[in-house]
Formats: sequence, structure tokens, C-alpha cells
Amino acid sequence: MPIRIPDQLPAASVLAEEQIFVMSEERATHQDIRPLELLILNLMPLKIITESQYLRKLSNTPLQVNITLLRIDDHESRHTPKSHLDAFYRGFQEVRDRRYDGMIVTGAALDRMPFEEVRYWDRLNEILHWSASHVTSTLFSCWAASAALQVFYDLPRQERERKLSGVFRQDLRHGTDPLVRGFDDHFLAPHSRYVDFPVARIEEETDLSILADGPETGVYLAVSPSRRQVYVTGHPEYDADTLAQEYRRDLGAGGRPTLPENYFPYDDPSFSPSCVWRSHASILFSNWLNYYVYQATAYDLSEIGRE
Repeated sequence: MPIRIPDQLPAASVLAEEQIFVMSEERATHQDIRPLELLILNLMPLKIITESQYLRKLSNTPLQVNITLLRIDDHESRHTPKSHLDAFYRGFQEVRDRRYDGMIVTGAALDRMPFEEVRYWDRLNEILHWSASHVTSTLFSCWAASAALQVFYDLPRQERERKLSGVFRQDLRHGTDPLVRGFDDHFLAPHSRYVDFPVARIEEETDLSILADGPETGVYLAVSPSRRQVYVTGHPEYDADTLAQEYRRDLGAGGRPTLPENYFPYDDPSFSPSCVWRSHASILFSNWLNYYVYQATAYDLSEIGRE
């Protein structure tokens, strides 16, 4: 899929080196088609890395997609240059009157903080409610999935005693749903969270359809009846070394992090891990864009949310 992003975005050169088709703004203006409009609300601290991870996964279909990067507020970032945010990100006030075919809300490093103490909780609540009427389908990742459960189902976050970190087996439950078309019956996915998503709780207290889960992870993939909301409790967008970087970061900060399970060869962090979830991740994002966004969205953007 040719994803259309600003020519100077750092991810453009990263993806080009990987032979991933990134369409320049100049070339895109000469294509006589209606591209999909995709909004990414990036809540992760290392925004430039996260941009590349998601754009890499969104690059696997023949659809042309225009990417708009959204920041939650104007708070100064310790991990991303202000010049980068000013150049490539928009504020909510700039997009609130528009409608989008798809939206991704990333995870955030806020697992152990009560929602009401999150600096931008009121704004996030506003954006999530806005997405329900202005976006054809929104995908929530990890912490954002727990936030969306609170907003849409009044379901308080439930914490685990120990952090879930590693690569875990997921079991397919509803193989007929187009979102999981092409999935193996069992597949692997990385997780990094304190939030818990017990299967019984999601079944009893929401109307979500659980498409995949695992004995260690609980719910992994669930969707609303309208398919307007997709909940992914793991991090299929992660690179092979992302969990290793998180582990070493926490070690360097003086913590005693849990060694990611099923990740380092021989459970030895001196060995380089392999990416064993790449194919599943590519299929997930490709299916979401095709079946939940492209096949469902209105041709006239102004009609989205008004059906």
C-alpha cells in the first residue's frame, strides 16, 4: 500500500530503506482516486519510533492512505523534539470538524496511573467520543484499549499483580470474522502491560465480540458490534527489539523489570530476539484497513457517522 506521509518525516527514509512503498506528496497529488484518510493519535513517548512502527504495518495493501498525525495537547515532550511535533503533528482543534475513514490510538506509558490523574484524560475522553461519530473504524492499542473500555462501557481498568511482558500464544476464537481472515488458529503477539483483560469480564460486562485470546494474556483482540471500535491489548506493531529496549531502559532506571517471557533465546538478554509476530501483524492491519475501513466507509467523507 502506498502510504502518503510528509516528505520530510523521519519515517519516510526509514521505510524507503526497507523497500516499503511510501508515496511522496507530489506524486499523490496526481493520482485521480479517493485515498483513505487515517488519523493516528500518538500517545507513546518515543513518537518517532512509534510512527515508523505503525506506518510499516500499514503498508501492506494496495490502498492509498493519507496519514495525519495527532498530538493530544501542547505539553512539552521529553522524548520528541518540539520541531518535529510542530512540523508533523496537528492539534485536535485542527481536525475536530473533519471526518476520517480510520483512526489508531496508540498505547501510552501510563499503565499504573489512575485515569483521573492522567494529565490529558478529559481531552482523550472528548476525542474518543468524537471518534464514535466522526470515524468509520478506530483501533485502540494496549493502554488505549483500557481507556476506551472506560469511556464506552464504564468498565474500570483492572491491574495485574505482575507486568505482562513477552511474546505469548493467542488462540483464534472466531475465524469467520474478516478482521482475522488468514490468521492461523494459534499465533504469537507481543505484550507489555500491567492492565488485565480477563475474558469472563469482557464477555459479561460488554457487548464486544472476542476474536482472539490467550491463557496468559486474556483477551487479545475484540470488536464492537458495529465494528467502529477495535480493541488490541498487545503491541503487534512492535519491532523485534522493542521489548528488549524497554527491559534495558527499566534496568538502567534502577528498577527490577520482569524478563520478557518467550522472547530472548534461552531467556538470556545477551542474545538478540527474533520477530515471530510480523506476519500476523501485517495481516491484522491489512484486514482492518480493507474490511473495516475501506469496505465500510462512505465515499463522501462528510457522510461518515451520519448513516
